[in-house]
Amino acid sequence: MSKIFDEIIKERLLKYGTCSVSDAMDRMGIACGLLNIKQVVRCRSICGPAFTVHYVPCGVEHGTVGDFLDDVKSGEVVVIDNAGRNYCTVWGGLMSQSSSLRGIEGTVIDGVCRDVGVIHEYSYPIFTKGCYMVTGKDRVEVDATNVKVSVSGVQVKPGDIVLGDDSGVIVIPAERLEQLLQIAEEIFEKEEAISNKIAQGVSLRDARSSVSYHSLQTRSD
Repeated sequence: MSKIFDEIIKERLLKYGTCSVSDAMDRMGIACGLLNIKQVVRCRSICGPAFTVHYVPCGVEHGTVGDFLDDVKSGEVVVIDNAGRNYCTVWGGLMSQSSSLRGIEGTVIDGVCRDVGVIHEYSYPIFTKGCYMVTGKDRVEVDATNVKVSVSGVQVKPGDIVLGDDSGVIVIPAERLEQLLQIAEEIFEKEEAISNKIAQGVSLRDARSSVSYHSLQTRSD
């Protein structure tokens, strides 16, 4: 794992979830949500440093589409920038099988995947913009790995922290992780306090007011 990321931080982020972390990122003024990226296998959360992959359409000579996977370390999240292309896939069953057996944390694709049955068989956590059976071979190729990429208009750098759950996927710039953790903890605890008050019969309005709920996400310059 990255020097700035360990199992304790992973557990904290998974506890907060994408919603509290997204609120914290709003306060920090950083775009983080990957629009229209959704789970293929429900209830499979991911959290880990990004291994980024950039795809381009094939030229006269056709390159490879999946051999980079052997370079991904256990615990990393594969983040693929396929520019949202939906006419061909860049991930399928063999890659899901290999990734699952090797302990890769999960995959996020600005594009589509296939072999959904195999993905479910291995319960492999993958987040994409959809599913389509047509192969990416001879249509797209890997241009570079571990470079800056873009998913849904959000920049992802190698080593940035990727957090995904039932609500979607967000990206945390590695250099802002410590600040993010402090703010996310505060937001998570205040929302827990609101929930406890509601359970005790306090009205939603009063429960929110007691912790200044409406300012939790407000950007502080």
